[in-house]
Amino acid sequence: MAARRGGAPARRRLHRRRSRRGARPRARRGDPGDTRVSLIVKVAGRGDGVTANGRYAAFAAPGDTLADDGSVLPGPHHQVPPCRHFPTCGGCQLQHLDDPSWAGFITERVGSALAAQGLVAPIRAPLLSPPRTRRRATLHFEPSGRLGFSAEKSHQLVDLQECHVLAPELFALVKPLKRLLASFRAKRRLDVHLALADQGPDVLVTGVAPEGLQHHDSITAFAQAHGVARVAFDDGLGAETRWEPEPATVTLGDVAVPLPPGAFLQATHEGEAALVAAAREAIGAPRTVADLFAGLGTFALALPARVYAAEGGRDALLALKAGAGRAGRPVFTEHRDLYRRPLTATELDRFDAVVLDPPRAGAREQAAQLAASKVPVVAYISCNPSSFARDAKEMVEAGYRLDWVQPVGQFRWSTHVELAARLSRA
Repeated sequence: MAARRGGAPARRRLHRRRSRRGARPRARRGDPGDTRVSLIVKVAGRGDGVTANGRYAAFAAPGDTLADDGSVLPGPHHQVPPCRHFPTCGGCQLQHLDDPSWAGFITERVGSALAAQGLVAPIRAPLLSPPRTRRRATLHFEPSGRLGFSAEKSHQLVDLQECHVLAPELFALVKPLKRLLASFRAKRRLDVHLALADQGPDVLVTGVAPEGLQHHDSITAFAQAHGVARVAFDDGLGAETRWEPEPATVTLGDVAVPLPPGAFLQATHEGEAALVAAAREAIGAPRTVADLFAGLGTFALALPARVYAAEGGRDALLALKAGAGRAGRPVFTEHRDLYRRPLTATELDRFDAVVLDPPRAGAREQAAQLAASKVPVVAYISCNPSSFARDAKEMVEAGYRLDWVQPVGQFRWSTHVELAARLSRA
């Protein structure tokens, strides 16, 4: 019987075709006994397989063999990508890797970043989030009616028919959202921010605003039919909520925190739990903690201490303040831009520990003040191993010891790597 369109056999053929690069000769199966083949030993930062002698091959896994003509013989760690959209869709880059080789890629990324700064530390086994657990994502909608992620290295949209990373509650909204947004007759691309609140899916559409009773009725019908917690729109003047039968919240620690439209959340519940556990292990049981770049309070509300929380985003900080106040938590909040006005060494010396969770750019200015401080222990949470290693180097040179690094793979089959690390005064 012929293979069903989009099934595993068809995906294998697509995967093999897209594994070739440029104008290489027609691919053939490599022979492991052929002296012209090379073993793939690792996966580079952008997802290509690399041989010991520096040859690169797209969509190759460690243990694969690469022939001179560019053909790849799959090895023990090479899996058939489960999704029909791979590798076109930019949501994933590594679906051809099994979990051990994906974990190896994550460890290699962290180790390479440390080595580039002359740092050495124990790197723990990565903690990986399962498929279909992403609770936060941004999709795009085009006037043509397509809704999905951008294609890899392109502005073209992949019209999602399946997704193996999104939580089922979010993927279930793809088709209904296409019907809803088509009625807006937008003339440009819209961004659709999805998240899982305690009450259900949260939807923020940017780039358009509803007009008239017809749009109002369509939004209400969509939200009621699909159990949506909130629908909001932002046409450039700020988010305006159009459906929210009860206030949307997200539970952090055991505290229900108001969830602003489009707010940042850790990508998966599993990833959040791993990072929180690592932070708590790193700082132990201090009396006072500074949580810097605190966001909604992912760490501040999970720490058994009196917490000072600094955050530059006003909406996030107000939500944290409200949640902590209702729960009676000892959290003092301050609206503060830690890039322009980092806590000084003198201010930092008041705390028994610091939790630092900056954006991808890292926290160069704050790390310099920490390096000059006497803070006994720092839990550094990072979504960029390179900026983390840069900041950690400055602190190590000032007398801190990098005790361990815990990598976390929240973004399934992605080259995006996160980590938690402990730095303590030697």
